[in-house]
Amino acid sequence: MANYIALIRKDPASDFGVEFPDFPGCVSAGRDLDEARRMAAEALALHIQGMREDGAPLPSPSSLDTIMNDPAHKDAVAFLVDSVGAPPRGMRLNVILPEDLVREIDRTTRNRSRFLAEAAREKLRQSA
Repeated sequence: MANYIALIRKDPASDFGVEFPDFPGCVSAGRDLDEARRMAAEALALHIQGMREDGAPLPSPSSLDTIMNDPAHKDAVAFLVDSVGAPPRGMRLNVILPEDLVREIDRTTRNRSRFLAEAAREKLRQSA
């Protein structure tokens, strides 16, 4: 599996934000650098897992020069996220949800499992 470049930014009034130029829409954040790096690796793993489930091809990693030559990235610091191994083994669950909630989820995403996993992880992060 390839390694991908992540970009981290910090505004004075916010957490550390992380994005992956090779995966538009794959973003994460953390209160400190260590948390931001951990959350970035988790976000990338979930994003890649979702792409695999959707049958989408993974992009080839961009070079550091290509990414940092983009003026939009001049204020970011690049770091390499370790190779993403096999996605965590999935476990099938039988969950009963109200129909209106399932319809709302389906309007938001094409992948219920990924959506619910991300929502659960976010709730767990907030509880920590």
